[in-house]
Amino acid sequence: IGVAALTACSTSETDSQSANTVTVPDYWPQIQSPITNKQAVEAKVEALLADMTVEQKVAQLIQPEIRDVTVEDMRRYGFGSYLNGGGSFPGANKHATPQEWIDLAEAMYQASIDDSLDGSSIPTMWGTDAVHGHNNVIGATLFPHNIGLGAMRDPALIEEIATATAKEVRATGIDWIFAPTVAVVRDDRWGRTYESYSEDPAIVGEYARAIVTGLQGDISDGNIDDQHVISTVKHFVGDGGTDKGDDQGNNLASEKELFDIHAQGYVHGLNAGSQSVMASFNSWHGEKIHGSKYLLTDVLKDKMGFDGFVVGDWNGHGQIPGCTNDNCPQALLAGLDVYMAPTPTWRPLMENLITQVNSGEIPMSRLDDAVSRVLRVKLRVGLFDLPSPANRSLSGDISVIGADEHREIAREAVRKSLVMLKNNQQLLPLAPNSRVLVAGDGAHNIGKQSGGWT
Repeated sequence: IGVAALTACSTSETDSQSANTVTVPDYWPQIQSPITNKQAVEAKVEALLADMTVEQKVAQLIQPEIRDVTVEDMRRYGFGSYLNGGGSFPGANKHATPQEWIDLAEAMYQASIDDSLDGSSIPTMWGTDAVHGHNNVIGATLFPHNIGLGAMRDPALIEEIATATAKEVRATGIDWIFAPTVAVVRDDRWGRTYESYSEDPAIVGEYARAIVTGLQGDISDGNIDDQHVISTVKHFVGDGGTDKGDDQGNNLASEKELFDIHAQGYVHGLNAGSQSVMASFNSWHGEKIHGSKYLLTDVLKDKMGFDGFVVGDWNGHGQIPGCTNDNCPQALLAGLDVYMAPTPTWRPLMENLITQVNSGEIPMSRLDDAVSRVLRVKLRVGLFDLPSPANRSLSGDISVIGADEHREIAREAVRKSLVMLKNNQQLLPLAPNSRVLVAGDGAHNIGKQSGGWT
């Protein structure tokens, strides 16, 4: 099936203590990162890490959801990040204003740098599913969803869309977007087909580079400014190629096919400098990706040289055999760096991880590596130097949300994303006096017309 060969040496006592050698095929490339300030950042990471307790380190790896965590929880534990998923809003209010989003971001930030309870002043960061515009925020610009954007075949316009989205997200005080989705759909029975740009890996790869560049801006100096955001290429890897299109199912591709078809978005997105990768719910030949040391560590981190962090997907760690949502050292050992824990189980999950580190079940070296990756990205995005969320350059600028220039970009994208398969009897262009029937359950459904996650 193309998975790595394991070579165990057992000819001597010394050899038996050696780690197994994992061979990763050379077609997995080394990332050509545009970032140049690595040495300065690493010195800061080491200095921060040296002063952290086990509890503070583990907290950097826990990502609760705003429905399940309070500002006081943040002050007490100092989580490395938090998120709002689709359909989740400040105060559970779908019509929350941009100012209410900023107010929550500011409160969480101030709680995270308050060291009175947890002894830590490391700033937290907020991640959101702004996947085709800031689609959780009333009044934000919506762009066509991925299936429509892919039909445009226009990477330059995609970069403009990503740049506009980053600004609107920043205007609400948020640091990080869970996008782009670089799934390469191979079976239209997959329920998330509309989240794939194309069945063609070349198009997906080209788009991944454009979106990451638009979201993060020029980061050749290692810095993401406060008009741009951290991007996430997701879901690593093979989610669009599961058997029979079963969502969260089993991808049966050979390793070469996995690379050629499903990994091109990561090659191009990471070469553009994307700082995070989200692990996928699906399995590869029966092994859950969240628990795959081969794919997360041997391939992505060691062979490709990815030095950002790997975040899980919505309790995906709990699907690993032997794991539950609140107890899963296997994921960290496999190479997951941040547990997305969007239920009240974040507390026992955190407590169990602390216990497992203290007992040696999780080596300190693995914990330190995961925390270093989170701190590295926080330093690159300037979280230690930027003003608080309410005081950044775009925060509270209501004119940015749904700005006229952003809506014009969206209109252009809509025009270019419309696809006619065949112009029977020269139907188009429509005569001005035509009467047209628009049928189907989406004909008068603003939600479906706007795309998913809105």
